[in-house]
Amino acid sequence: MEYAFLGGPDSGATLRLDYRAFAYAGKFVVGAPGKAVLRTPDGSPAVPEWEPDEPLPPTVEASAFDDDVVAAVSFSPDRTDPDCCRLRYVTVHVARRGEGLGPRLIDRTVARLAADGYDRVKIAVNNPFAYAALHKCGFAYTGDRTGIAELELERPAAEPAAGAETGEEGEPVGDRYRAGLRAFRDGDRDLDPVEREFIAARLGEGEADGTGEE
Repeated sequence: MEYAFLGGPDSGATLRLDYRAFAYAGKFVVGAPGKAVLRTPDGSPAVPEWEPDEPLPPTVEASAFDDDVVAAVSFSPDRTDPDCCRLRYVTVHVARRGEGLGPRLIDRTVARLAADGYDRVKIAVNNPFAYAALHKCGFAYTGDRTGIAELELERPAAEPAAGAETGEEGEPVGDRYRAGLRAFRDGDRDLDPVEREFIAARLGEGEADGTGEE
């Protein structure tokens, strides 16, 4: 896969992603945010063996999609702080999730945003899996929320954030990381069993129900 910076904010860059393969596909048709992708270097399909679960409607042609893309991110300046850029949407092809492609794309994009003069980068996440992945990319929980179920993470564009430490095996560690996990655990959104198990395993036995007992 190769990294491609398609254009900064207001460049008019757009993507047509197959909504059956990518979450937030419709958000990438909008030209105002900047966009970057991981894609095949020769324009061939990113996942040629993938078969969608449902057919396209008769009015939509499969050839209209950018099928060489395996992961995409959109971004734009913070509305109140032009020195800060927000990653708006990150999406990975459904057949390629779990391979670390999202963090790889984010790392390259943050480096490009630093080169373009941004001081800081922020992102809001709505699930503990994305939260953990972003900590591995040098982001740290700010203690703020941008929505009912979204926690805000931030990092300097040129270096990892203080509080974004990882352990010997690359897993996030530290008080700030654990505070965000507790915020998900104790928040208003009902977590599914897999999310609860993920959080409990990283907080320690007994913390999933708030008892703290081993």
